[in-house]
Amino acid sequence: MWPRDIEDAASGIVADFTARKLMIATAESCTAGLIAGAITEIAGSSNVFERGFITYSNEAKQQMIGVSPETLKAHGAVSRPTAIEMAEGAISNSAATISVAVTGIAGPGGGSDEKPVGLVHLAAARKGHETLHREMRYGDIGRSEVRLATVRTALEMLVEISGD
Repeated sequence: MWPRDIEDAASGIVADFTARKLMIATAESCTAGLIAGAITEIAGSSNVFERGFITYSNEAKQQMIGVSPETLKAHGAVSRPTAIEMAEGAISNSAATISVAVTGIAGPGGGSDEKPVGLVHLAAARKGHETLHREMRYGDIGRSEVRLATVRTALEMLVEISGD
């Protein structure tokens, strides 16, 4: 179902996080559950996957994971502050110890000069650690490819935030 590199990354996360008793929550906008899907494709993922939030709309971001209306008004949904609030909100609204959040413009429309198609903000949070952020500019490579690239980066960030 998944490209081999994504399946391998998810499998490694499930094995490592199971051994370390780490639980994951996802907060996804432009990927709409693909990160959760990649992780839960792996047998044994129930040991590490706590829940996923699909927060495609601004209202969902506010209601489900506590992104502030002020952040959305000041910076927009596709921004560093929103991604960070999404990741931290996923931790606050779950029993997970680690989260990853993504918000972006997968295309083909919806981009602007300031926020072009292919722009994705990702954040990873862990209780007791500084939240990580990455701004990715994948380019106008096609909707599916932007989304798959985002899954790859999100899985990398889960590994990164899990290090001690």
